[in-house]
Amino acid sequence: MEMQQVRYFLALSRVLNFTRAAEQCNVTQPALTRQIQQLEAELGGPLFHRERANTHLTELGRMMLPYLETIQAQTDQVKVQAQALRRLDGVTLQIGAMCTIGPAILSDLIVQFRIANPEVALAVRDQGLEELTASLIEGRFDLAVLAVPGPLDERLHGLELFQERFVVAVAGGHPLARKNIVRCGDLHGQAYVNRAECEYFDHISDRFGEIGVKTRKVFSSERDDWVQGMIKAGLGFGLFPEFALTDPALVMRRLVEPEFVRTITLVTVRGRPHSPAVGAFVRQARSFPWPATLLDSLGEPAAMLEPA
Repeated sequence: MEMQQVRYFLALSRVLNFTRAAEQCNVTQPALTRQIQQLEAELGGPLFHRERANTHLTELGRMMLPYLETIQAQTDQVKVQAQALRRLDGVTLQIGAMCTIGPAILSDLIVQFRIANPEVALAVRDQGLEELTASLIEGRFDLAVLAVPGPLDERLHGLELFQERFVVAVAGGHPLARKNIVRCGDLHGQAYVNRAECEYFDHISDRFGEIGVKTRKVFSSERDDWVQGMIKAGLGFGLFPEFALTDPALVMRRLVEPEFVRTITLVTVRGRPHSPAVGAFVRQARSFPWPATLLDSLGEPAAMLEPA
């Protein structure tokens, strides 16, 4: 069954005249008749009684009418949705964000995108790195914002947005708060509050082991608000990407020797055609004025202050 056959049938069912139906469909009357005959052959019986002055639907035609009307209505709706997509009307952009990336740094980008594209809604869901990568590849997300300790999966294409250093977060009364910056060696033997979903945990732990730094993990949670709350309560220090630290009561100190840096990347599936909404978001992200760092005011390693 072809859509033009459905369209010809519906036109003929409305006017019950082959010549007038052909005119409405912008085809010749013989062409319309041939298509109706082919449809009748496919459905197994006549759809119209052809009488000189009284063409009308057969019982089979009356039975098929609501089904073919539904097919036509659904086809029309598909065309409307496709046209809306090209105009970005009523589109929801599905974005995956790695759960360790805080919303503060991305909120300005999202606001700017909404101002430029008010007809596009955004839905953001957070997941761990492995789950997020799988969801993106399987098509559950249009794009994702993530940070990968190693090379990006070869199936993905990334646009680097910004870099952020890892910092030491402590309560105001913690001894490390009296330092202008913190060397990794200063963390040896210290109580550590762990962010359980940190994608760089293994990498940082391996480097600590190489330089002989051992910490005492005293608390662990997948939720950054719990981790920051325990640090503020004086339970120990934490390691955070600089833009992910959201509690203003915490003291942030630059971590050096060695320094750990992660790159935040906007990721799509390599070779997958972009929808107009995805293209618009990528262009907005590419032109967005990403911050360089929060840490310049915290001093260089030579400016270390010794604890009192």
